[in-house]
Amino acid sequence: MIKIIDYKAGNAPSVMHALERLGRKADFARRPQDLGNATHIILPGVGSAKATMESLREMGMIVALEEAVMSRKVFFLGICVGMQILFEYSEEENTDCLGWLPGRVVRFDAGRVRVPQMGWNQVHFVTPPPCPVTDEYFYFVNSYYAVPGDQTDLWGQADYGGLFAAAVCHDNIYGTQFHAEKSGEAGLSLLRNFLDL
Repeated sequence: MIKIIDYKAGNAPSVMHALERLGRKADFARRPQDLGNATHIILPGVGSAKATMESLREMGMIVALEEAVMSRKVFFLGICVGMQILFEYSEEENTDCLGWLPGRVVRFDAGRVRVPQMGWNQVHFVTPPPCPVTDEYFYFVNSYYAVPGDQTDLWGQADYGGLFAAAVCHDNIYGTQFHAEKSGEAGLSLLRNFLDL
């Protein structure tokens, strides 16, 4: 069963629409018990790391997510802020995050590039995980980016005033800084391959 975390700072309906285009059935998860029968969990992201963490905490989701993802090894995909909170810490509002992956999230240098990055950027996938994907253009809206503490977690890179982590993966945990659900056929292909894991 595919579960999309529906929290007040997310964009769960947009992800649901993308999955419907793929012909996949999914449910929104709004309570911890909704994750009990999950085979795949998607955490969409819009807004800030702090707001996302606070919302998940208020919903009582953090312990349930850790049990599902870290203990039961349910496949997990974090999108945009949903990827950023996989790490230990975000500079955005000085936020402690989930800490499932070592590393931190930092802000783009506004002296070198326009912040936020908004638009299409090519992603070069450097690590071939079980979820196959090819180098394509994906849609980004982000002011911050992750700096993985373990380079083996790096899945894909893009260039925006320098290379940055556009996607990460570690065992059953996947993250994309870009919005797969808004990235046309390339994004749908990535979502399809993730759901086929």
